[in-house]
Amino acid sequence: MPELPEMENYRKLLSDKLLDSPITKVTIEREKSINVTPEVFEKELVNHRIVYIERRAKHLIFHLSTGRRLVLHLMLGGVLYVGTEGERPKRSTQIEIELGETTLCFIGLRLGYLHLLSAKETDELMSDLGPEPLDYRFTEEKFKERLKGRRGTIKTTLVNQHVIAGIGNCYSDEIAFAASLRPDTKIQDLLQNEDSSSRLYHAVQSVLREATAGGGYMEMPLYEGDELTGKYDEQCRVYDREGETCTRCNEGIINKVEITGKKAFFCPVCQH
Repeated sequence: MPELPEMENYRKLLSDKLLDSPITKVTIEREKSINVTPEVFEKELVNHRIVYIERRAKHLIFHLSTGRRLVLHLMLGGVLYVGTEGERPKRSTQIEIELGETTLCFIGLRLGYLHLLSAKETDELMSDLGPEPLDYRFTEEKFKERLKGRRGTIKTTLVNQHVIAGIGNCYSDEIAFAASLRPDTKIQDLLQNEDSSSRLYHAVQSVLREATAGGGYMEMPLYEGDELTGKYDEQCRVYDREGETCTRCNEGIINKVEITGKKAFFCPVCQH
């Protein structure tokens, strides 16, 4: 599932390609992916423009010139592609938004959605989300405050969108690795060690910033000639690396375990 770095990468690249171009056509192949009728959806988009693209947690929010919003959550398996008719990948699309010769394709929206909402409805949808981990106001002190009184593990806490927004399975494991902590470490134990909790905070910052700059781990390019999207996959140290030798200690073999129903990867030698 796309996480903060993937969606931030999409936000930046799409902002360079789509803003202020008139929407000329909308095609809905899967009505369950939207929250209004295709007729209403088309009427609200065609002849209007996308004026701003915002990211909140794992969502993209397309601000329309009408004041309405398109809220996207790709969920598991969802990807985006933007290009001309001749460039489109050979995959079925659920929604297409045409802006002249350029088409924004929403692919794999079997669980994901693109909802047309008002500004108020969008704010209400996002109201339960935790703070953005890369916001300059999210200091180490505030990070530790978010963790106080919580039960569970590093893994389950980091992926909890009500605690911190935007982190999922991949980056929770990479963050734990960067902090040299096992993902099944109990939060209450972590907070008893000032150094460990500090390392975890700085690992959140460094991993998410590096992953965003590296284009995230999504496999499919966003557009023809896109050499950034997905490049961070090569830099993942533990996620999906089961059975491989740890690149840091060169001794441990990456383990895969389940933590409260979620898969987690870690090095048993250098994560404690």
